[in-house]
Amino acid sequence: MRMTTLTRRQALRRVASLPAQVAPRREATPVRLAPREQLVNTLEYEEQAKRALAAEVFASIAGSDRAAFDRITLRPRMLSPVLDLDLSVTLFGDTLFAPVMVGPIANQRQFHSDGELATAKGATAAKAAVVISSDASVPLSELMANAATPIWYQVFASDPRARARMQDAVKAGCKAICVTVGAAPAAKGARSVTVVQRVDWTAVDGIRQGINVPVLVKGIATPDDARLALKHDIQGLIVSNYGGLGPVRDAPVLALPAIVDAVQGKVPVLVDGSVRRGTDIFKALALGARAVLIGRPAMWGLAAYGESGVQGVLEMLQTELARYMGMCGVSTVKALDRSLLRVHAAPRDRP
Repeated sequence: MRMTTLTRRQALRRVASLPAQVAPRREATPVRLAPREQLVNTLEYEEQAKRALAAEVFASIAGSDRAAFDRITLRPRMLSPVLDLDLSVTLFGDTLFAPVMVGPIANQRQFHSDGELATAKGATAAKAAVVISSDASVPLSELMANAATPIWYQVFASDPRARARMQDAVKAGCKAICVTVGAAPAAKGARSVTVVQRVDWTAVDGIRQGINVPVLVKGIATPDDARLALKHDIQGLIVSNYGGLGPVRDAPVLALPAIVDAVQGKVPVLVDGSVRRGTDIFKALALGARAVLIGRPAMWGLAAYGESGVQGVLEMLQTELARYMGMCGVSTVKALDRSLLRVHAAPRDRP
């Protein structure tokens, strides 16, 4: 049998053409998945999701670029008391169990029949907040009725329906709005984004009028744009480059320190992008992030195990974060700082 290799963009286009929103599963013999309790890291969840999903669907959530995180190493501290670990963080009045949230992923019923509903329930069980995409496959009213954790809502600044969607989300009870800039929503049914021009602050100002919950801008990748966001009274920033498709292709975690320095603590700075381990979260927090958004790993858990898989991924990352905080002699996330890290030069930068 001839095997066909698909690029990620080809896979996304195929997924966009699928007629149903429910996750296409493998059609052959029943898939045998490992017991969830036996998995030891999120990459094993990825392998289970690969078994559960059709190849073209899995391709859209497969892989990651780990090079940036691999350049950062920890500096452990010995003989520090860490018996009372506290992972909690407060964002916009809500105290979260840990600085780990589920990021916005569109049309989650393509991964599991319960879609965003299972994601919200799994996150609730793990005491984690969730950011819901404006292209969700579950009605927001149904989602809010079944969630017992803070729910944020994501829209695209370029979406002509953005303001109405934001208003509906606030009425439904969403605690914050994330406005994605630098990208536009994909064609109906797809989960990708199309890169467009730089931030249009006039558009952002227009769509957020009358919104009485915190508004964050997602897609900030430079200190200059971070400073502009402050001038426009944005309440929070999410450092992101849309999986390498955005206007700045540097890894978000490496762009983070300069952006954190630019805002000088005036607003919380969050980050996403290729987070797969508790050490990744530790590094992001030590570089100044207030919290981290998890995307693909949560979808791996959802695809393979539904609600319990999302819970398992989040609790695994929370546990790993706690473990490495203890190893580095830090008992609270507030105490994480850059002195705990060493950032190594990229191979091309070395003499």
